[in-house]
Amino acid sequence: MKLTVYHVDAFADEVFKGNPARVCPLESWLDDITMQKIASEYNVSETAFFVRDDAPNTYHIRWFSPTEEVELCGHATLATAFIICEHIDANARELTFHSKGGILKVRKEEQHYTLILDAKMPVRDIEYITLFNATIGEEPIQVYKGLDYILIYDNETTIRNIKPRFDALKSLDLRGICITAKGDEKDFVYRFFAPKLGINEDYITGSACTSLAPLWAQILGKKELHSAQLSERGSDIVCSLDENDSKVAVSGQCVLFSKGEIYLP
Repeated sequence: MKLTVYHVDAFADEVFKGNPARVCPLESWLDDITMQKIASEYNVSETAFFVRDDAPNTYHIRWFSPTEEVELCGHATLATAFIICEHIDANARELTFHSKGGILKVRKEEQHYTLILDAKMPVRDIEYITLFNATIGEEPIQVYKGLDYILIYDNETTIRNIKPRFDALKSLDLRGICITAKGDEKDFVYRFFAPKLGINEDYITGSACTSLAPLWAQILGKKELHSAQLSERGSDIVCSLDENDSKVAVSGQCVLFSKGEIYLP
C-alpha cells in the first residue's frame, strides 16, 4: 500500500518556523496500530489522518502524537485544511472536521486560515499548587484545570525562564501543562508541555487557546487577544471570542515543507 504524506509548518509564514505536522489523506481508516506506528516513525508533535465524509467540504480527522492518539490538535487541523484547500480541492473555502474532540471548522481567508474551536473555560484548582511548585520549579499564582492544567504566573520573564522536570510531569492525568502570564507587549504569553504524549515542549499549541482565550478574556475584559507562545519556534497568535463566549477563532498561516510517500506492507 502506498500513501501520500505532507509535511506542513503550521502557524508559520515560511519553512522552519511554526509547528511541524504530518498530514496523511486516507480513502478509509487504517487500523489504530498502523496509524500510531506512522506517527511514531515521523516523531513530530502530531500526525493528522483524515477521511472525506459524504457531506460537501466535510471530513473526519484523527491526530496521533509519537506515543498516543490525542483528543484535540489545533496546528495539525490548520495544516490539514491547508493541504485540502491548496492541494486537493482548490474550490474549498470552509471546511468541517468531525473529531473525538468535537466538530471543528476552518475558513480559508485571503492570507491565512482561521480555526474555530469550542471555548472551554477552565475551573480553578488549588490541589496541585504544591506539586507544580516542585515539578515546574516556580509556584504558580493560580492553577486551573480544563483540557490541560493552566498555571498562571506573575510575569513574562518567569515564563521564559522556567525549566520543568519533564520526567515528573509524565504521570499527570491531563493532556499537558500550560504556563502563562500577562505579556510585556502581548495580552498574554504561554508555553506548553506534554511529556505524557512524548512532547516535552510543543512549538505552537493552538488548541490551548480553547481555555487560554476565555480565561484571559475574563481577566483582561476583552474578546480579541494577542498572544505569543514562547517556544523555540513559537510565534504570535491572535485569538478572539464570539459574542456568546462559546467559540474561539485562532488564525495563522501554513507553508508546505515537503511531500512524500509512505510504503506499507
